[in-house]
Amino acid sequence: MADMGNLWEDLRKQARQLENEIDLKLVSFSKLGTNYSSHIDYGNESAPLINKSSSEHMFDTMAMEIEQLLSKLQDVNDRMSDYTQNISMSSPSAALLHTLQRHRDILQDYSHEFHKTKANISAIREREDLLGSVRRDISAYKNSSGLNRRTDMYLKEHDHIRSIAIATKENLQSQRKVLGTITQKMNSLANRFPLINTLMQKINLRKRRDTIILASVIATCVIILLLYAFH
Repeated sequence: MADMGNLWEDLRKQARQLENEIDLKLVSFSKLGTNYSSHIDYGNESAPLINKSSSEHMFDTMAMEIEQLLSKLQDVNDRMSDYTQNISMSSPSAALLHTLQRHRDILQDYSHEFHKTKANISAIREREDLLGSVRRDISAYKNSSGLNRRTDMYLKEHDHIRSIAIATKENLQSQRKVLGTITQKMNSLANRFPLINTLMQKINLRKRRDTIILASVIATCVIILLLYAFH
């Protein structure tokens, strides 16, 4: 029984030690989040937002260390819970259960504080990345007036080619409707006059050939226009 008592005291000692380490880490982790906010200069476009490489490395390192400590504390709490269930055949004392519950509450509070601080810092980092991206885009825009003019020219050329393609498509659709009407009438005549059937077949063959030729010419023109626009 004495050994069991020593085990309990040893577990409590481990839990208190881990809780103290986590508490100190969380204080530093919280200060890191404050530093993220205070070092961001939203009004000065020429100043860097923060020293990203060192800050991000510190954030990732501290987060990993705290997660490891929380995992260890969870393991100690589980061992304390097993102890209260296995010390004897009788129910554990109220004092043991109260102590176990207090350590569980501390673990829960630390976990909640850690995840909240981590989420806040992650949000600040994402906002920082977005602002940095916007500033880089603005700077690139200011320094690329010539490129912008060329881009505008390409856009206008693209719109022109698109207009030609739309007009060609509408023209083909119109011709298809006309040819469909003529074909329907010719089929009707062919049914009434079997001698016209041979003539209809020849007309259909020539129509398909003309359609293929027209499509080839249009495709060639579009390709030439595209090569000219992006040359």
